[in-house]
Amino acid sequence: MVRHYLSELDLTAQEFKNLLARAAELKKQQLAGQLFQPLKGKVLGMIFEKSSTRTRVSFEAGMVQLGGSAIFLSPSDTQLGRGEPIEDTARVLSQMVDAIMIRTYNHKTVERFAEYASIPVINGLTDLLHPCQLLADMQTWFEHRGDIKGKRVVWVGDGNNMCNSYINTARLLEFELIVSCPADYEPDPKIVASGGDYVTLEPNPSVACLGADIITTDVWASMGQEDEMAERRKAFANYQVTPELMKLANPGALFLHCLPAHRGEEVSASVLDDPKSVVWDQAGNRLHAQKALLEMLIQTR
Repeated sequence: MVRHYLSELDLTAQEFKNLLARAAELKKQQLAGQLFQPLKGKVLGMIFEKSSTRTRVSFEAGMVQLGGSAIFLSPSDTQLGRGEPIEDTARVLSQMVDAIMIRTYNHKTVERFAEYASIPVINGLTDLLHPCQLLADMQTWFEHRGDIKGKRVVWVGDGNNMCNSYINTARLLEFELIVSCPADYEPDPKIVASGGDYVTLEPNPSVACLGADIITTDVWASMGQEDEMAERRKAFANYQVTPELMKLANPGALFLHCLPAHRGEEVSASVLDDPKSVVWDQAGNRLHAQKALLEMLIQTR
């Protein structure tokens, strides 16, 4: 049976935790220099409508390390850029590669692609969700602090795709999520509603960060929103993660950021470079978490 990973909720809680455990094993193997190639001869097609550093490098390196290969596909290099229907591209590529990763704008694009594909489809990022990043974020917490169930996670800043994905993951792994956004920048209301008692909206970041175990944020303007930057700087002026906010958290709290970060905007340079910041482990864990995901999806086809 073909399975896709378009949302965190495509996994059960146990499957999610199993992937984190497997990612930790693969990371240990990689650091020990052990060769492990279960996907030898397999090919991942990677469709990018949005630019990327971490997503492209982690998926491509991950496939190589697992013994397979990856093909980079941009709209300017393929018929997608000339108007070929998504469903036709999905049918064609299903005959040629073993899985597809898509990084795009509209979430319906990955849903439509998955509907017509006969191979696994992975959401590498859409404007609605960023589920691969949440695997890496949770792997980072688990390896530093253990199970996240019952912990308090605080999101500060824009209620964007990352924030939506944190809401889904709070439901799945049963942690408390406090979302602190300015008015008019809250996360998707349907996703907030689906989070039930696991999600609370608190517009005051100083109140939100009290007793936090994780404080996390993202850029104030995502790709495609650059023309809104001046307006967003005003709206988010009081939503920078600073040392003062971190002091309100629990003593063992960690700071996470999916990167790239804009020092002096959503996070101060001192917080990003502080020992409580695990952003570099978090970035590196994209590789290991996605290797576990690729192994699971491709081997269980």
